[in-house]
Amino acid sequence: MAKHKQRTLNRNEDRNFGELTGKFKNNIYGTTKGKLREAVLQRDLTQHVPWLGVDLDKTVLDVGGGQGQLALYLAQLGHAVTLVDISEEMLAQAQRQADAVGVSERITLIHAPLQALPDLALGQFDLVMCHAVLEWLSEQQQALSLLTQRLTPRGFLSLMYYNRAAQRMANMVYGNFDYVRNGLKVKQKVGLSPNRPLEPSDVEHWLSHLPLQKQVQSGVRCFHDYLRDTSKASDEFDALLELELKYNQQEPYASLGRYTHLVLKHLSTPSDA
Repeated sequence: MAKHKQRTLNRNEDRNFGELTGKFKNNIYGTTKGKLREAVLQRDLTQHVPWLGVDLDKTVLDVGGGQGQLALYLAQLGHAVTLVDISEEMLAQAQRQADAVGVSERITLIHAPLQALPDLALGQFDLVMCHAVLEWLSEQQQALSLLTQRLTPRGFLSLMYYNRAAQRMANMVYGNFDYVRNGLKVKQKVGLSPNRPLEPSDVEHWLSHLPLQKQVQSGVRCFHDYLRDTSKASDEFDALLELELKYNQQEPYASLGRYTHLVLKHLSTPSDA
């Protein structure tokens, strides 16, 4: 059965989504946005993690995995997955889903924030995932270092973050000139609007100081968020998904995705070779 460990949030300014679990399920995961996101992540991991679904001795850590959509997918492939999240409500939903699809024995649920990773004594993992988490943290560069420390030599990091450049582009398309001029800052944050979108140049700079090699970059929602007729996202979803997957690893489209997904490989030290 899944195991739970209780931890206390040690960054008060970081966001806990426990009270918004229902909104996430209905407004993100169950929408065209969520379906596109899952399709891109699954495609990228299948392309660039060669042992996925084959070598079942490989271990997976999902940090900030919320309700566990991707964790459940990997557990269904046969992998042992540890899901860490700051929200007990999200973990409860993940547990219900794991029970429903019969993979509870392959998923360990831990209640803790990303910053507690060094204290959890989890060891290292062949794949570490962190999706749509960095943009809610105050110490983003430190978070990347903590994630990298959890990787085995030659392990993979799957990182997805909210792209500030794409946010700027979308708001220009919408004609929100004052908002862009004000640095994309508002007096009152919207519930599901990320606190701290990341500039791609900052992420690239931080990653350059870590023993990681980029395998692929994909945009998530490269076209979806720029549709003039938003009804086409649902009415012609299959056509939209096909084109998103066709072009979202190519520039300039990869850099226009509302989210950026990176698959990175840990570089072995000489002693590991």
